[in-house]
This record gives sequence, C-alpha cells and structure tokens, in this order.
Amino acid sequence: MFSKIVVHKVGNKINGDALILSQDELDLHEDMKELLGTIFLSAFKSEEQFHFYSDSYLVNNPVYSSVTEIFEDKNKFLWESENIAKHLYEAAENPRIMNGELFIVYFDAEENPEGGKIDKIGIFKTEKKEAFLKIQQKNENFEIEKDFGIGLSKIDKAALIYNNDKESGYILSVVDNNKNGDMYYWFEDFLKVKQRDNDYFHTQETLSVYKDYITTQLPQEFEVSKADQADFLNKSINFFKEKEEFKYDDFVNEVLVDEHVIESFSNFKTDYENDMQMSISEDFPISTAAVKKQQRHFKSVIKLDKNFHIYIHGDRQKIEQDQDEKGRFYRLYYDAEN
Repeated sequence: MFSKIVVHKVGNKINGDALILSQDELDLHEDMKELLGTIFLSAFKSEEQFHFYSDSYLVNNPVYSSVTEIFEDKNKFLWESENIAKHLYEAAENPRIMNGELFIVYFDAEENPEGGKIDKIGIFKTEKKEAFLKIQQKNENFEIEKDFGIGLSKIDKAALIYNNDKESGYILSVVDNNKNGDMYYWFEDFLKVKQRDNDYFHTQETLSVYKDYITTQLPQEFEVSKADQADFLNKSINFFKEKEEFKYDDFVNEVLVDEHVIESFSNFKTDYENDMQMSISEDFPISTAAVKKQQRHFKSVIKLDKNFHIYIHGDRQKIEQDQDEKGRFYRLYYDAEN
C-alpha cells in the first residue's frame, strides 16, 4: 500500500502545452488507494531490471537525485515530485510525445518472501484516454453521455525504483507501452537508465546475439539451408531450457559442433561486444524468465512462397530438401499423424 501520492499535468513544451503542478498531495480513501495500487503495480510483468546512470556522476542524474532525497526524507516528497515533473517536461523534444498525468507514488516497505523490507517510489504517466459511457437516471428515464478518461487496464509509462543498491543507481523496473514514435523519451531522456548486468541480461543478450548470427552471418559464411538454420535455433533454445547454468564451451560444442562454425560465432560475438562496448559473460546462471521471453523470437519456420509454412520443432534428419523438373521441394518423414 502506498502512503503518498501526487499528480501533476505534464504537457509537451514543443507544442506549447503547459506544465501544471499540484500544490498538495492527493487525499484518498483506502478503497481508492487499493485500486490505484493494484493498477500501478500490475504494469510490471517482466523481470528485466535497470539502474540509473550518468555520463559524469550519478548525483547529476535528475531523477536519481530526486528519489534519493525522498528516500532519505519523506517530507521532501512533494517538492521533489515537482522537480521530477519539471524534468519530464523539459525532456520532451519530440512534438509527437503526448501530454498526460504524472503520478508520483511512495510505496511503504512490506515484508517479502526473501526477507527484509524495501520502500519503493513509483513514477507513472498516463497518456492515452479511453472513451466510456456515463449512464445517469433522470426522473423515470436514463441519459447516456460519452466521456473520456484514463483506462484501468494498462499504464502507458511506468518506473518503480527500489530503495536498494543506491551506490550503483538503485534497482528499477521500467515500462513504456506507448513509445509514440520516440524510443528514447522515457528510458533515456527522462530516466536515463541502463539494463542491469545480471543473469537476465546475460541470458537475453546471449540468445539475441546467437539468433542474429544464425539468421544473418551463418548463411554468408557457410552453405546452410533454412532447415539447418531452424535446427540450430531449436538446439539453442532447448539448451537454455534444459540447463541451469550457461557455459560457453558446452554450448558451442553441443549446439554448433563444427569447429569452423564455432570459430565464426566467436568472432561474431567479439565484434558485437566491441561495437556495443559491453561484455557478455561466458559463464552464468540461466534466467528462465529471459528464456521464456526470448523463446517467441526463436520460431523455427520455413516460409515457402505464399503457399506453405513448415514449422520445425525436432529431428533435423526427418526433413530433406531436393529439386526436380517441377521445382524445389521438401520431403518430410514422420512416425505418427496427430
């Protein structure tokens, strides 16, 4: 349950919209607090984590500085919420960014299964308005009016800052469900956050780099069919689903097998790390949440013109490719028809 909440109206300064700051916190009944708390926290479904950063010192990150002040002294909540709203207003540098209500919320510490209590600060922005009908009784009849308001199903933009790991930029969950043509406004221009270097990150990045290699680089260097590529993708995702820990040597020897392909992938991975100025660990516990999220991008599908799609889930030896006077074809073998 939260103990403090304030709402400000943040327009788009490029379009000449205003910034309207509340002078007081909202005073809500318990049932409204419970409803809003559920709506706010339901925005966070991913286990992906972030942290604040700065090009110089962390204290120069405006949102980091404000939430630090609030965590250290809750009496500064209203003042610092205004600073956060002002910073968000200044961050709008794209005319397509929508205006909206900015909620700053202080969630009191609660016991969690892992032990300990952690306070949290939530920053939520609502942009899209949904149509709804108001039905009112007038004498013995009813009147229907159309109006617009904030939908309860999905928050457009959200950030939840945990009062933990302050020296490294805290731990954050961040969501942007309405990028509206600007990929950087919420994550970079406003919050200035990066993904945390943890098991989720390494699992996600390794799978992403591997998929890029199989779909782009491998067919440039080696003679491989779409069926071969599908087989590589299946083997890789199964490796991550079956293992608890990722070890680079085990992965390449079990999945890639061929020493020339292994060398090619190693070079591709190194080039990626140099380009992105980052390092992907070669030994880490596998995050099942990251595997589950990435799995949908590992669909092993062979698209044949506009006529057929072949979904490959298992044994590569049961599919053959050939060509005759009628054209190119695939031959499939199976044990049972379901």
